[in-house]
Amino acid sequence: MTYPEAIVVGFIQGVTELFPVSSLGHNVLIPALIGGSWAADLNVAKPESPYLAFIVGLHVATAIGIMIYFWRDWVRIIGGFFTSIIRREVRTTDQKLAWMLIIATIPVGLAGLLFEHEFRVLFGKPIRAAIFLIINGLILYAGERYRTRKSLQADAEQARQRAAEQSAASRPRPVPAHAAGHAGGQAVATREEEIVHAQQADERLAMIGVAQATLIGAAQILALLAGISRDGVTMVAGMFRGLSREDAARFAFLLATPVILAAGVLKVGDLTGPLGDGIHGQILVGSLLSGIGAYLSVRFLVRYFQTRTLTPFAVYCVLFGLGSVIYLQLK
Repeated sequence: MTYPEAIVVGFIQGVTELFPVSSLGHNVLIPALIGGSWAADLNVAKPESPYLAFIVGLHVATAIGIMIYFWRDWVRIIGGFFTSIIRREVRTTDQKLAWMLIIATIPVGLAGLLFEHEFRVLFGKPIRAAIFLIINGLILYAGERYRTRKSLQADAEQARQRAAEQSAASRPRPVPAHAAGHAGGQAVATREEEIVHAQQADERLAMIGVAQATLIGAAQILALLAGISRDGVTMVAGMFRGLSREDAARFAFLLATPVILAAGVLKVGDLTGPLGDGIHGQILVGSLLSGIGAYLSVRFLVRYFQTRTLTPFAVYCVLFGLGSVIYLQLK
């Protein structure tokens, strides 16, 4: 594995893990489309490929990048878990959300442990990844086209709330004393508003209950198929169960974090074993870019899904998938 390969694939992994376009699908397709040594070095379907050790590092770095963005939220949620154990209760928003995330992760965790290898070897082929990428695009489009009334109403209600907050924010107000200068005051105010919005979103999410959360979390199983996006199908499942697009995205990102981290940690032996020999430098560089890409992506997408749709990603997946099928067939 070369450093150019590590740089390109590392950054693409970090970005596509959060964007609803399937990181695994891109990890399979891009080397095949480039061809040559890339196709030989970066073959995810090969049982003993060093690429597997590389992907382990990327997964851990991606999860860390997401956790850095959501660190305040995870501090609250983890605190809610421990207070729930100590007090033997599930009453607060953080306690409920902690248990929802744990239980909703169980289906994909079990499926990954039992079938990840078989799915990767069987479906981790370029032409199949391209086909599933097309299917992913159709799922995203259908998720937007056939939104439930409850989900649309949730979008409208949150839009009205944001408009009211923006109207109130346009009025003169004192800048916090700890903020240095006008720009610093604006930055602090913006971050404080983001924290409040996150807490409000968690209150809404906690109301859907464990059963609904588990159904939404189970949708992640489809992401074992190269070309199907974990966050994309989870968002569609969340909107189908009545969540707003914004809340569905947040829940998808929170659900993805422990899954991605566990996928890397459980196979960390690949990094220290024979598969990782001779590519530790490439793993480090690729992982660094993957973590940065994940952080920038989630920061962008949290704001994007407040007002925008999955449709552009659906179009991209269909076009890229079709183009890849045609190119691979003619190659």
